[in-house]
Amino acid sequence: MIAGGGPAGAVLALVLARAGVEVTLLEKHGDFLRDFRGDTIHPSTLQVLDELGLARDFLRLPHRKAYEVGIVTDTGEIRLANLRGLPGKYDYIAFVPQWDFLSLVTSAAGTYPNFRLLMNSEAYDLIREDGAVRGLRYRDGSGEHEIRAALTVASDGRSSILRERAGLVPEDLRAPMDVVWFALPRNDGDRDDTFLRISSGAMMVAINRETYWQLAYVIPKGGFSALVSGGIDALREPVARLLPWLADRTGEIRGYDDVSVLTVALNRLRGWHRPGLLCIGDAAHAMSPVFGVGINLAVQDAVAAANLLAGSLRSGAPIPEQTLHLLQRRRMTPTRVTQTAQRVVHNLVIRPALSSRFDPSVLPRDLTKVPLVNRLIPRFIGFGVRPEHVNVRESPPS
Repeated sequence: MIAGGGPAGAVLALVLARAGVEVTLLEKHGDFLRDFRGDTIHPSTLQVLDELGLARDFLRLPHRKAYEVGIVTDTGEIRLANLRGLPGKYDYIAFVPQWDFLSLVTSAAGTYPNFRLLMNSEAYDLIREDGAVRGLRYRDGSGEHEIRAALTVASDGRSSILRERAGLVPEDLRAPMDVVWFALPRNDGDRDDTFLRISSGAMMVAINRETYWQLAYVIPKGGFSALVSGGIDALREPVARLLPWLADRTGEIRGYDDVSVLTVALNRLRGWHRPGLLCIGDAAHAMSPVFGVGINLAVQDAVAAANLLAGSLRSGAPIPEQTLHLLQRRRMTPTRVTQTAQRVVHNLVIRPALSSRFDPSVLPRDLTKVPLVNRLIPRFIGFGVRPEHVNVRESPPS
């Protein structure tokens, strides 16, 4: 039983269904068409899709490939990483709407008769018996229901209801920023890449979506009300200053109803499980947008969970809490290392930039020419700390 049809829940459901496990996936919305912001699929996730036989279908989806990561400052451009030359088939980051990614994964899971997807179905409580979780309660348009299961997986996001019902409280690691997302039209003469723009007191991420720019204006934590109080020009002005070639299009931002706000969270659970319950993805660790690795870390959690649990779930063998702890131990190291790296960027780049103290001149203009850095950063961005591989064979349901 999996609650939450995001990347972690969808991929876990697919790998388990493919292995012959009876799987029910609950998704509280009626579709996947929501504002998912960055939507970056890194080489580690592309490799997982390849192992599941989905890479070709994925690459048929509308997407853009980014082979390099860079920063644009007031004094010039900084090359951070060149992904070309990474080992394996995939040496790029693919930008694809997450609803397309989720539709691809759940459609593949739907080819197995032992998979069931319940949309418009919101998990709201756990079923507990004899000190263990034995399933969950959910509501849909017809009322309230119960589903009993040998294992309940909470992949219901950073505001996880099931995590709360289990009494699990994440440790807050204090992200310094929030993000205002919006879109502006893209013209033929615009630059072609996706990049981070940093200036004195302001930051913005610009993502090329072919026909439009998806823009992320970084603001101090809790600063959206102050931004709104300055009127819509308080947003239009930094856009025009940071990206002057978009200045004539800022009028397309008619008001704050045209934007969405990501309240950035950086946290993790000390314990990811209770008897009969496992948390993965954002329910176990909310990631900062830095490096764009949130989706990919969630997918790695899902693959590791399926590798560890599929055999027992298929055979009906009990799953002791010690087994769930093995998964936590395996995935805690990549979580901690990634979040530590994100906090370093928060402290050395984002906090100083938002307070007008960031000096880009201290960085080399081309980090790809620093041998050790050029080996480590692309691998870290592309694969993470412990990339997982699908080790579960496809099997008919038992």
